[in-house]
Amino acid sequence: MNIHHLAHTLEKQGYFILDDVYSISEIQQITTHVDQASQNSEGFLKTNDLFAVRQLLKNIPKLKEVLFNTHLISLLSTIYKTKYFLTKAIYFDKPPTSNWFVPYHQDLSISVNQKIDTPNYKNWTYKKGQYGVQPPLKVLENSTAIRIHLDDTTLENGALKVIPTSHSKGIIRTDLKDWDINTEKIGNVKKGGAMLMKPLTLHASNRTTNGKRRRVIHLEFCDQKLESPLEWLEYHSL
Repeated sequence: MNIHHLAHTLEKQGYFILDDVYSISEIQQITTHVDQASQNSEGFLKTNDLFAVRQLLKNIPKLKEVLFNTHLISLLSTIYKTKYFLTKAIYFDKPPTSNWFVPYHQDLSISVNQKIDTPNYKNWTYKKGQYGVQPPLKVLENSTAIRIHLDDTTLENGALKVIPTSHSKGIIRTDLKDWDINTEKIGNVKKGGAMLMKPLTLHASNRTTNGKRRRVIHLEFCDQKLESPLEWLEYHSL
């Protein structure tokens, strides 16, 4: 399946999976940069169930060169016909003993540079030194998450479960069950592969049950400017 067909599938189904976006050598470079990084910044979060690095490229700038390889740029250029840019980068490490799970939800919040009342921006939050806000629907509809898998990932170690086409229904109240759990798909991804997903696609993940790690780099891209004076917190032009 070529990437042109996959881009169409992303728009229709709300997600797709692509193998071999990164070589084994590139995965090794990525994990080495993460392992060697200083963890003194407030961007690093470590608990028994999760290790995460927020604002990843700011905290580990060496990752830029290896992450934005020719495969990723080609993929993004197929998805976006206008100028696109990075809006968020996070590293997740779900350890083998993790009891962390996430129920079905949509990703409705973006990270911005400041809090200021702006029409059509709502549900403000402030976590770990970052402001989050729910933007107009157009911003979410034109955003794409790319989850780079540094380990083989299955349902047993926290692979995402998704509800295909749910992104086309706008914002969904999950408690009303205005969606069909029977259409659920499991996002099994091989090491070096990537799962692409629209933020409005309903998704969830289970606890780890097979004693294997699940390390993921989560990148978000968009082609929409925010209402001034708001700006994307992690804007990075490609």
